[in-house]
Amino acid sequence: MNNEHDGSSAATSQASRASAQGEVLADYRYRDNVPARGLLIDGRPALTGIDPQLVGDYVMLFVRDPLCAYEEDPATRLARRLDSPQSIGRGGMFTSWSGRYKDARITAISGGSGSPEAELCMYELLEHTEASTYLRVGGSGALSAHVHPGDVVIATGIVRADGLTSAYVEPGWPAVCSPDLVLALTQAAVQLNVRHHIGLTRSSASDLCGAGRPSVGGYMRPEQAQLVDECRRSGVLNGEREAAAIVTMATLFGRRAGACCSVADNIVTGERFVAGAGHTDAVDIALEGVAILAQMDRIRGHHACSTWLPSMSIDEATPGPADATRPHRGSKL
Repeated sequence: MNNEHDGSSAATSQASRASAQGEVLADYRYRDNVPARGLLIDGRPALTGIDPQLVGDYVMLFVRDPLCAYEEDPATRLARRLDSPQSIGRGGMFTSWSGRYKDARITAISGGSGSPEAELCMYELLEHTEASTYLRVGGSGALSAHVHPGDVVIATGIVRADGLTSAYVEPGWPAVCSPDLVLALTQAAVQLNVRHHIGLTRSSASDLCGAGRPSVGGYMRPEQAQLVDECRRSGVLNGEREAAAIVTMATLFGRRAGACCSVADNIVTGERFVAGAGHTDAVDIALEGVAILAQMDRIRGHHACSTWLPSMSIDEATPGPADATRPHRGSKL
């Protein structure tokens, strides 16, 4: 397979994009009045408190969500499954751990809910680390009659109904999940024999009116009463609140991202909410999927190819640290 120029072309494209993204900043009047790389406390990013050198290649982002029935902080909980877990950041907003799982260097980060908080976390990770892949792992509600509580949805793309991402890109800009990540997560779901669905996830700022659910006293605007049917008719599988920010920011700045969410209820069918339904399965799929992706990345690196191809085989993978053949982050798209 002759792809010797593939990695260098992707790196050139990444450099060109970074240059274009800096064009507005060159004329920004207040450029010298804001910290060039964000706020720091004791030399670390102020909000996550992470040590950037200890962040892994693959980042799993959690929300401290009681609807997922966590008995402890989700990042701390995941760290118990990693080899040589290490606390790399802890503050009032975020908790971060790093370690290895089947040779994949993984960082788990937990924080509050919604796109605004996801933006803060993603900004510091994208600005200060070389992490290549970002995976939202959380809970959601079904918007399709074919998706049931306890199922898991692997997103191929995110419907950007959150509001925050419009500050970064125009409304028609697509938040597409990494095809390699989707393949790896799907392979993990099949191996684990977990009931799963692959398709679109809707991400909204509001968990009530903006998601087609009544607010105080049953209040909602007339057009919001149509949201669930619009999603159902257009093939959206589930709804949540963070994936738009994570996928949009990662993709915009040359990284990979996706979402793997459990389903706790179904507003279409009337299946009632069950806290934590399917969430252990979602976490298992995410962890195994990232391990599979690390194998895929090593194989891609061997072929000097920027994406996974049907002609490649996971059997080509050889034992060894995932970062030994870590692909250039510019070749991730």
